[in-house]
Amino acid sequence: MNRKVVKEDIDSRIFDAVNMILLVIFMVIILVPLWNVIISSLSSGKALAEGGFIFWSKEFSLENYRAVFNDSSIGQSFLVSVSKTFVGVFTHVFFCAMIGYGLSKRDIRGRKLYVAMGVITMFFSGGMIPTYLLIKSLGLLNSFWVYIIPALFSYYDVVILMNFFRNVPDSLEESAKIDGAGDWHIFLKIFIPLSMPAMATIALFNGVGQWNDFMTTKLYITNQALYPLQMKLYEIIVQSQTQSMQNIGGSAVIETTTKGVQLATIVITTLPIVAMYPILQRYFISGMMMGAVKE
Repeated sequence: MNRKVVKEDIDSRIFDAVNMILLVIFMVIILVPLWNVIISSLSSGKALAEGGFIFWSKEFSLENYRAVFNDSSIGQSFLVSVSKTFVGVFTHVFFCAMIGYGLSKRDIRGRKLYVAMGVITMFFSGGMIPTYLLIKSLGLLNSFWVYIIPALFSYYDVVILMNFFRNVPDSLEESAKIDGAGDWHIFLKIFIPLSMPAMATIALFNGVGQWNDFMTTKLYITNQALYPLQMKLYEIIVQSQTQSMQNIGGSAVIETTTKGVQLATIVITTLPIVAMYPILQRYFISGMMMGAVKE
C-alpha cells in the first residue's frame, strides 16, 4: 500500500515537472518575439541596420515613438479606436443580453422560430457585396455608427448568455414578481449583476475584436477623420514600403528607421488591449469555469 502511494507521488511529481517544462518552453516561444519587437521599437535606426540583437538593443532611442506621435492624425485615430471599442462593447453586450434574456424564457411566443433564425446566421452570411449594399442603403457609409450597428448582434454570444440566464434560479424571479418588479427591473437588477462573469468574458472577446478591426474601415470608410489606429498602422506600413522602394540602392538606415516606426506603432496599438486583460482576468476565469462545469 505504501509502495503504491509512493509510486503515485513520484508519478505526480514527474507529471508536474514535465508540465512545468512544457509551459516554460511555450512561454519563451511567445515572449521572445514580443520582447524583440519592443526593444527593436526602442532602438535607433543605426542599431536596427546593424541588427544581430534579440534580447537587448545596441543603441536605445525614442526617435521611433517621437516620429509616430509627431503625426497629427495619430491622436484622432486613437480617439476613434477607443470610442468605437467602448461604445461597441457596451452596446453589443447589452443588446445580446436583452435577446438572450428573452430567449431564455421557454414560454415566449415564437421562440423556436427566433432560435432557428439565429442558428441559420451562425452558418450562413449575406456575403460582402450584399452587406455593402445594405450598409449603403442604411446610410452608414462614412459614419461612425458603421462600427457599432452591424456589430450589435452575434448569435454565438446570445447562446452563451441565454444558457447562463437559464442557470439563474426561478425562485429569484418569482420573488421579484411577487414584490411587484417588472421584466426590465428583473433583467437590470437581478440577471445583469448575477451574469457579470459571462458578460465580462464576452466583453473581452468583443473588445479585442473591435480594437483590432481593420476591414470595416477598409470597406466602408473613406473619411480620414474616422480612421482608427489600425488603419493608421496600415497607412504607415504602406508608406514605409513605398519609401523602401524609392530608396533601393540608397541609404539602408532610412529603411530600418521606417521599420522602427512600424514596430513602435505595433507596440502602441497593442498595449491598450493587453492592459485590459489583468482588469477582466478574474471575470474571464470565472466565466470559463462556470461555462465548463455541468451539474
